[in-house]
Amino acid sequence: MSTATLHAFTHPACLGHATGPGHPERPERLAAVLTALRTAFPDLIWKEAPRADRSKLQRVHAASLVDVVLAPIPEGLVGLDPDTVASPGSAEAALRAAGAGIAAVDAIVGGGALRAFCAVRPPGHHATADTAMGFCLFNNVAVAARHAIDVHGLKRVAIVDFDVHHGNGTQAIFEHDPQVLYASSHQAPLYPGTGDERETGCGNVFNVMLPPGADGTAFRSVWRSRLLPALDAFAPELLLISAGFDAHRNDPLAGLQLEAGDFGWLTRELAAIADRHAHGRIVSMLEGGYDLQALAECSVVHVDALLEPPRQPR
Repeated sequence: MSTATLHAFTHPACLGHATGPGHPERPERLAAVLTALRTAFPDLIWKEAPRADRSKLQRVHAASLVDVVLAPIPEGLVGLDPDTVASPGSAEAALRAAGAGIAAVDAIVGGGALRAFCAVRPPGHHATADTAMGFCLFNNVAVAARHAIDVHGLKRVAIVDFDVHHGNGTQAIFEHDPQVLYASSHQAPLYPGTGDERETGCGNVFNVMLPPGADGTAFRSVWRSRLLPALDAFAPELLLISAGFDAHRNDPLAGLQLEAGDFGWLTRELAAIADRHAHGRIVSMLEGGYDLQALAECSVVHVDALLEPPRQPR
């Protein structure tokens, strides 16, 4: 598959979201991803992420949260929760991160692209309808999913989340919406303490918990036996990915033992399902991953798998 079929979205403002010394969700994360992707794929098409406007954000977020995130900060850091901070550049970064998902959906559903990867920060999957938390300001993938339904008229949108932390915000936003399937594997116990397998929403939520120390064999097994079949049965018209790479064995914030190849394997399996049901359409959005070398390596493997020709799952 040619690099012309995949558009990459980013914006310099996403580097301007300062989080303070020692914070794991730091600008160097995105810099490492951008450098690695531009080196590995020199012909990749890069697009500038636009700002998300308030009306699009408020499809999934309360006006009160939008006000908090966009409030001017003249200097320093403002704590939004024990883990989540905002700085003078955070509002613009958050608008561009959410805007990337919207623009990617437009490019995939209404444009000439087949797949997209959004290299943005801050991440999003912990942000609930009314609360910024877990390093997340707006829920970027939720904004993208709602845009696909409300603007493009899609009836079945799937969100797949392989970040090591459960995407509590995404689940909470869509757990009563049968048009959206949410499927997640995550370490438990671990922040944020949600994602029990008994949390099934309206039959549209599928969670699998992995114990600390679980490796790629266990990861592949639960996806192959439980999550991929649920996704295949849902037959999504568009597949969105919360692409967190903090389940890698070198990540400092968790205890799973995945290798880069495990993320490549899952991406290929997801691409096969998208090829079967969604005309190949995938939008992937960067979430976690806090070891810079592992994050860069996994991002390259992930995008490389998105670029592979259509194939059947193993």
